[in-house]
Amino acid sequence: MSLRALPHLALFSVLSLLSACASAPAPVKSAESYFAEGESSYASGNYGEAIAQWKKVKESYSSPELTTQAELKIADAHFEDESFIEAVAAYEDFRKLHPSHPKAEYALYRLGLSHYFQVAGTDTDQTPVKNAVLTLDGFLRLYPDSAYAAEVKQKLADCRIKQLAYENYVGKFYLKTGKYPAAIKRLQEALVRFPQMPKLDETLFYLGKAHLESGDAAQAKAVFQRLSAEYPQSPLNRDAEKLLGKLAG
Repeated sequence: MSLRALPHLALFSVLSLLSACASAPAPVKSAESYFAEGESSYASGNYGEAIAQWKKVKESYSSPELTTQAELKIADAHFEDESFIEAVAAYEDFRKLHPSHPKAEYALYRLGLSHYFQVAGTDTDQTPVKNAVLTLDGFLRLYPDSAYAAEVKQKLADCRIKQLAYENYVGKFYLKTGKYPAAIKRLQEALVRFPQMPKLDETLFYLGKAHLESGDAAQAKAVFQRLSAEYPQSPLNRDAEKLLGKLAG
């Protein structure tokens, strides 16, 4: 080989080495390393990166215990990122896969909160509040003595107040549009479903008004009397008295 060819050979060798390095797969880390990186990202609020790292833990299939931890961590990361739809799916999956796990109680608690934090106004889809009620009520049945029970009870009560507000909203709509039988049916059912709840004075007022508008003065008077007896401080009593006054006149 001529001396002139040596530089070209050296250059070819360097290029071949660089090409080999570029095409070599990235070194595979251990599941423990991925888990630790996920923990670090989670602590710094980088939830998307944390989820990505914990998914690698799941894909490694190296440790059932670590995989289970990663599954719950992924759910928590979605929750903290306020991605509540994704959190619901992740917590549900965790409970299905690990129904007797020590963290099953926590997962159900977080599942209820994930539904709760999707609840919006009375004029929007009521599916989140229905799901929240079912989940939170189910939690209290399964874990009545839980450390989370007090908070769950408070949020469940708030959901039921929202449900009653929605029933009043619908009943009032029927009343305004002249659908008096529909209004009466809806409001009467609300009285049965939500006894002793805040805003039942509104339910009674609109129910009395629906009876009055439908021509049933006697029933309207009976409902307004109940309103006065059960909610003497309600400002709606004044409006009910005006309606009764017009009826008497």
